[in-house]
Amino acid sequence: MMATTLTPSPVRQGKNLFSAISWAALLVGTLDITAAMTKFYLERDLGPSPIFKFISSGVFGRQAFTGGTLMIIWGLVFHYIITFLFTTFLFLIYPRLSTLLKNKYVIGILYGLFIWVIMNRIIVPLSNTPVSKAGFDARDAIIQALILITMIGIPASWLAHRYYYPASPDKI
Repeated sequence: MMATTLTPSPVRQGKNLFSAISWAALLVGTLDITAAMTKFYLERDLGPSPIFKFISSGVFGRQAFTGGTLMIIWGLVFHYIITFLFTTFLFLIYPRLSTLLKNKYVIGILYGLFIWVIMNRIIVPLSNTPVSKAGFDARDAIIQALILITMIGIPASWLAHRYYYPASPDKI
């Protein structure tokens, strides 16, 4: 059996990178927010506006929760900016990660966990989002991590792999 080494396609690396990242970010951002809204609805029987207000509270603090449509729009904008930044970072480090880990699904799982740690242990605590009095909930943390893994990590990793290695077989 012959081993094959994957090397990034030099033609694809610069020309369409911004477009690939943008489309990937739009897709995974939509998957992520859809999963978050579904989870929120199933748990609390409420629409999506509190989610977007929570996101906008990172910048606007408690004022976001009493705001109207503008806070919802800001939450949506901030969500896609954050998703775009995480997607960009993955695309930029993917060639190196793929040589170390060799499996796009493992990369996606680890990247989803990475996003969970960065968001929940660094970004949210440093933002203006009010601190929850409920404390750490392991069940909720696992669900959030699984959403990030399945809705952002794995799809973004798969798309980065297809961008850098367009001719590679799509095997696990």
